Amino acid sequence: MSFFIEFWNFLRVRKKFWLLPIIIVLALFGGLIILSQGSAVAPFIYTIFWFVTSILGISAFYHDSAAAIIIDGKIIAAVQEERFTRKKHDSSYPFNAVEFVLKFTKLKLSEVDYIVFFEKPFLKFERLLETYVAFAPKGFKQFTKSMPLWLREKLFQKNMLMQLFKEHDKNFKDEKKVFFSEHHLSHAASAYFPSPFDEAIVLTADGVGEWATTTVAIGRGKDLSIKKEIHFPHSLGLLYSAFTYYTGFKVNSGEYKLMGLAPYGEPKYTNLIKDNLIDIKKDGSFKLAQD
Repeated sequence: MSFFIEFWNFLRVRKKFWLLPIIIVLALFGGLIILSQGSAVAPFIYTIFWFVTSILGISAFYHDSAAAIIIDGKIIAAVQEERFTRKKHDSSYPFNAVEFVLKFTKLKLSEVDYIVFFEKPFLKFERLLETYVAFAPKGFKQFTKSMPLWLREKLFQKNMLMQLFKEHDKNFKDEKKVFFSEHHLSHAASAYFPSPFDEAIVLTADGVGEWATTTVAIGRGKDLSIKKEIHFPHSLGLLYSAFTYYTGFKVNSGEYKLMGLAPYGEPKYTNLIKDNLIDIKKDGSFKLAQD
């Protein structure tokens, strides 16, 4: 019941009540899948809380899964899951990475003060639904592939994480310790807080988080807040991934190869790209051509 209360509050704050009929249909469609997998409905979304004695940070289920642990504001240990599984860009839950940072710090998971996941699944789900509706019937094939996974697992990610946490420590039961940060706030925090600066402007740009693709944040002391955002589908990262794919490399993997090859080329397509693919404004913001 608490899941539905939290989800209703989410829709109310976001003023996206029109999503309800779509969600109800999807829930009916996915009900059998969820029941067959024994999934449980659990409370889900919380705001990020900063600076406590110990924080375990987790990134997973997209690419390059990893874990890091902070004690008294200092990074003590951090490692990617691929170092243990030998799977490049491993996206699975970083069980081995979490085990490593816990053993390194001689902490049990139940002794960690807070656990923070790198993005907010509800906001990401909202973007996916709105995007599929906006471009329907285009993308229907991708929609049918992605929605069962969301209805079976990703929408109930906190419950799934709680089950995984018990594999580290059977005594871990406090779901109030688990928080979800916004994707780009996680990026900005990873740059600002370990830096030597007491005050900074932080620029982040990637493919896409929940909605944001590019953000400007202000950091002052222990406070960090995002001030400006550019939203999906306008994304420098997705544009770069499009060129990565066009040149024959794998998206979310081969971008570094394209970057490495770039110095050997000539920028003869610069004007063609600026004139046809991206509209760069005087203030540095931009829009991608959607035709």
